[in-house]
Amino acid sequence: MSEEVLDKGRLPRHVAIIMDGNGRWAQKRGLPRIFGHRAGVESLREIVKACIELGIPILTVYAFSTENWKRPQSEVEGLMELLVEYLQKEIGELKAEGVQVRAIGRLQDLPAAARSELAKAVTLTASNQRLILNLALNYGGRAELVDAFKGLALEVQAGRLDITQIDENTISGFLYTSGLPDPDLLIRPAGEMRLSNFLLWQMAYTELWVTDVLWPDFRREHLIAALKDYQGRERRFGGLKSFDGGD
Repeated sequence: MSEEVLDKGRLPRHVAIIMDGNGRWAQKRGLPRIFGHRAGVESLREIVKACIELGIPILTVYAFSTENWKRPQSEVEGLMELLVEYLQKEIGELKAEGVQVRAIGRLQDLPAAARSELAKAVTLTASNQRLILNLALNYGGRAELVDAFKGLALEVQAGRLDITQIDENTISGFLYTSGLPDPDLLIRPAGEMRLSNFLLWQMAYTELWVTDVLWPDFRREHLIAALKDYQGRERRFGGLKSFDGGD
């Protein structure tokens, strides 16, 4: 599908993607699961490029969840090594293309090498403004809420915040995504019909688009199809559907 079908004036500000299906992609080919994750990196590279060219300002991708530590140690180690490799290989191009790298999650629990490369990438790209690439690493929606509420409790305890002042905006300010708009569109490859503990607070009114395409096979044409479908929806945020006329 060509991008000519899109209304460039109605693109989402923030797209989130659950990069699912890497393991199944590899298993279908009789390969170790890490090969699927490597193939998934190519999809990420293409989608980042497409978001830049289309003018989508924020892309958040679910790369590693708090539950993923339960996977076999060899797969976890392979994923961490792949993260380091991706950042080392791609940081030059990401910087040149105006991509600002960010990361959300309990980053302190990542291996030292991963934390180091992430810190470098964040620092080197901090002034870029063409696209925010938000990597969700050791991320869990419930863990994020726990951390946010702990932060709020400390502020109340210290007397810097009155409990009567706490509202939705206050809570949003303590989330990992503080300062970013909520996702307008969530793309879920691999056909699963669940949020998988991803951005639970932020997804309150996010439009969902699910495809059976596995993440390593996900390409620009699939992104455009998702965006086209999004543009055909009427976002009401809990209100009533609008009508052209009549009572």
